[in-house]
Amino acid sequence: MNAQTLRLMLHGEAGAIEALRDEPAQTPRGVAIVAHPHPLFGGTMDNKVVQTLARALVQCGWSVVRFNFRGVGASAGEHDAGAGEARDLVRVVEQVAPTGAIALAGFSFGSFVTSHALTELWPQREVEKIVFVGTAAQRFTVAPLPAELHERALVVHGEHDDTVSLASVMDWARPQSLPVTVVPGGGHFFHGQLPLLKSLVM
Repeated sequence: MNAQTLRLMLHGEAGAIEALRDEPAQTPRGVAIVAHPHPLFGGTMDNKVVQTLARALVQCGWSVVRFNFRGVGASAGEHDAGAGEARDLVRVVEQVAPTGAIALAGFSFGSFVTSHALTELWPQREVEKIVFVGTAAQRFTVAPLPAELHERALVVHGEHDDTVSLASVMDWARPQSLPVTVVPGGGHFFHGQLPLLKSLVM
């Protein structure tokens, strides 16, 4: 992504996990982990929305790690419908941020995975920020966010998302009284609106 990008090989229960780490110009405020969309539909850590989230978080002072789920790129193993991927995300946190503040961000399937990793990480770890984009609430059971994290959470969804309906995200958010930021005219991949998405995250 830039001259500060480091390529990492981490360890998960299925073997190697391929990852990239981007460092901010200043001393990092903590480590942010970004999870990518569905691997069976071409999702990788190089997805444009994932890269946009990473850039925003780096500019906010976070050291950012994004990684390929099992079976994607150089990551070992096979797709596990989210369960193994959530455990892998927890392992990534343990390796890249054993102590200190963390932020978690996920796009689409990545938000579903992150929601379940969060249930294991919280309240053992201080989670400063949560960002869900295109939350995959239509095809998956996204875990509710802990009430204490609501004021630290940003949920962004495109008004015209034809992959995950806005209605399904509202149905997930409503029982939690969790605000959802709707991007007018936005689609699932925010074509032409990535600068706006980046500014919302920042």
